[in-house]
Amino acid sequence: MTSLETPVAAAFAPEGVLSRAADHFRPRSGQTDMAMAVARTITDGGALVVEAGTGVGKTFSYLVPALLSGERVLLSTATKTLQDQLFGRDLPRLVEALGLPVRTALLKGRGSYLCLHRMELARQEMAPTVGPWASPDRASVRALAKIEEWSIVTRTGDLAELPGLDERSPLIPLVTSTRENCLGAQCPKFRSCHVNQARREALAADVVVINHHLFFADLAVRESGMAELLPTVRVAIFDEAHQLNETGVQFLGVHLSTGQLLDFGRDMLAAGLQLARGLVDWQQVVSTVERATRDLRLVVGKNAPGARLRWVDEAPGQVSPQDWRQGLDDLHVACSQAVAALSTVSEIAPDFVRLFERAEELVSRVQRFAGPCEPGAVRWVDVGTQLRLVESPLDIAQAVQDKLLRTGQEEASTRAWIFTSATLGDDARLSWFTEPCGLSQAEILKVGSPFDYATQAAVYVPRDLPKPNDPAHSTQVALLAAEGARRLGGRTMVLTTTLRALRAIGEELQRKFEGSGEVEVLVQGQWPKRRLIERFREGSSQGRPGCMLVASASFWEGVDVPGDALQLVVIDKLPFPPPGDPLVEARAQRLESQGRSAFNDYFVPEAAVALKQGAGRLIRRESDQGVLVVCDTRLATMGYGRRLLAALPPMRKLGSKEEFLETLDGFAAVTRTSTTDPAWT
Repeated sequence: MTSLETPVAAAFAPEGVLSRAADHFRPRSGQTDMAMAVARTITDGGALVVEAGTGVGKTFSYLVPALLSGERVLLSTATKTLQDQLFGRDLPRLVEALGLPVRTALLKGRGSYLCLHRMELARQEMAPTVGPWASPDRASVRALAKIEEWSIVTRTGDLAELPGLDERSPLIPLVTSTRENCLGAQCPKFRSCHVNQARREALAADVVVINHHLFFADLAVRESGMAELLPTVRVAIFDEAHQLNETGVQFLGVHLSTGQLLDFGRDMLAAGLQLARGLVDWQQVVSTVERATRDLRLVVGKNAPGARLRWVDEAPGQVSPQDWRQGLDDLHVACSQAVAALSTVSEIAPDFVRLFERAEELVSRVQRFAGPCEPGAVRWVDVGTQLRLVESPLDIAQAVQDKLLRTGQEEASTRAWIFTSATLGDDARLSWFTEPCGLSQAEILKVGSPFDYATQAAVYVPRDLPKPNDPAHSTQVALLAAEGARRLGGRTMVLTTTLRALRAIGEELQRKFEGSGEVEVLVQGQWPKRRLIERFREGSSQGRPGCMLVASASFWEGVDVPGDALQLVVIDKLPFPPPGDPLVEARAQRLESQGRSAFNDYFVPEAAVALKQGAGRLIRRESDQGVLVVCDTRLATMGYGRRLLAALPPMRKLGSKEEFLETLDGFAAVTRTSTTDPAWT
């Protein structure tokens, strides 16, 4: 054993420190195996990829050796919520149990922190005499007043601490800064800036908790403070690593959106009228930018919300190349006029210096998209209320090799890079994750879940449903889910692969249970995600009906509903990537050009990982029980179905609807007994 492995093994022993730090701790061989592998990697350097099944306790498996190593550690996870959990709960508990003098810090992106300067500007803009805010709505004025009250007492400026502030509030962009509008050292509030304070604390800490978005944003623009932090770190750990590739490609490409342009125009008009009224015809300059922006949106025309238009020629999709070129030319002229106007007032205030830089960057991006796509990248246009032009790499492999691992450099070879998640692939090398992330040479460890899936869970594939592309499919999925929810008194989650299916199934279920008082049907989008999950977890407590939740996208992962609040997960279709998506199409074409099968090497592994993530919502604790229903007959009839089933946890298989309903009735009977028999309490 290495000098680090010895104390790590002792910590995970039956009477070790973890038995005092963790609730209901008991030694698990998989958890210890992972911790020892992390300890070896920290000692020797290199990259380790660990797939740790649900229930392993991977957080402690990487935290214990990281803390005991005495090294400077960077922890990155997928979301700000998980960041808060790591920093606020897991880390303090372990630091205390291990008795270590460790200094920890939490670092988020600048959009998470209150900007004192922008808050003052927002107050001025909301004054009735200022043009853009001539009639501010009362709700915004009240919300801003609450933020101002809180700004006096907060130490961190982290908006997550502010109770009652909806994460979707339109006020948030007005009181936070972006890379584009931050004034930097020229800001009048620079000394008291919460972003700079968070960065200073991170640079002074032994363990820093960040998120993947922040990490890749810095790799792309070297702006978040990570440029100073990363070189001083010897151990970097990425939890929920299955999101790394898709997060990375968002930031390593180039983007231009109509939202960016309109925000720039709004900021320029506000600054111009407040600080340099009469020196420039601000209304005219801004209206030219806004008109060119809206004209470009009109050129694209009507498309389904969320559509992605392929852009392989001069113009995206079916857009007229001549109209598209003219739209970009007009936008270039409008942004160039803004550059010229701002250059005449740049000495008046720092706000104008930053606006000038933003205008130059917008001109540069318009020029970029007017020219050809970079080799090895893919372009598309996201269409919604906004238009978003994107040029993206196909994966992050090159960036990881060049900017992180730097193979051959002595400094990089002594660093430890640990990547872990519950779902990283369906083959021995975890190729779904390691190939696009440039980690094919990493050490691989797969640690199985300690759960007894054969006893705790079952999987059912109905054979009598319409094919997934049949118009009647969503209705039949809703009927089956309704029957299950009725027997369980709720306790059902329906996961859909498309927003169209989400709406169809959600509306059908709401019609079915409307006014019955049996089951409350929750549908993604009706409330914020956090509120939906809280209501679903409550179930039939406090005399209310049980719940079923219909959701898509982000609900496939990161949703933890332990206990009997969730006993049935229904997945409408196999979650293959959409073949018409430009990024999916480009990745498939690259594999075909290499003589590989896009279906076997890309589409099936993607579906396997997504299916496993959806199934992972079902069993979260050793005492949980439940049934997974996959309403796609291809899982039972097609050859690749065996591979997809093998990727799932080893649940027992239910062969008929009668067996499925009997299993649910058994769950319901146990639940009724547990709520009425005093012996169960």
